[in-house]
Amino acid sequence: MPLQMKLTAITLDCAEPEALAAFYRQATGFEPHPDSDGDFAGLTREDGLFLGFQRVDGYRAPRWPDRTAPQQMHLDFAVDDLDEAEALLMELGAIRPEHQPGGDRWRVLSDPAGHPFCLTRSRPVPPTASGRTPPEH
Repeated sequence: MPLQMKLTAITLDCAEPEALAAFYRQATGFEPHPDSDGDFAGLTREDGLFLGFQRVDGYRAPRWPDRTAPQQMHLDFAVDDLDEAEALLMELGAIRPEHQPGGDRWRVLSDPAGHPFCLTRSRPVPPTASGRTPPEH
């Protein structure tokens, strides 16, 4: 029987945990963890998934797609409308890198600390002219 693991937490390194937690709180609606402070801040989703942000002295933001400071990991968020979500997230402080390999299928943004994340469509992409649905991100 294969090992069954349940993802319970994702923690991102950053220079300002409370500021990054505020960005993701506004973007996701997750609730702030009551013990958050300047060294470690967290958000919790209804089902218990925890998104944490830990202070790292000398933090170097990822430079996607440049590999001089690699992304190390990224998050994907499903949204109904890519354009609307992108606009709202940019108002919150997200940055849109020039390099966008997903075309109309997904968007790459970076959070205020430089971590890249993707917006994907939450509903299926319409089939192409050939009748095939393009592969998702």
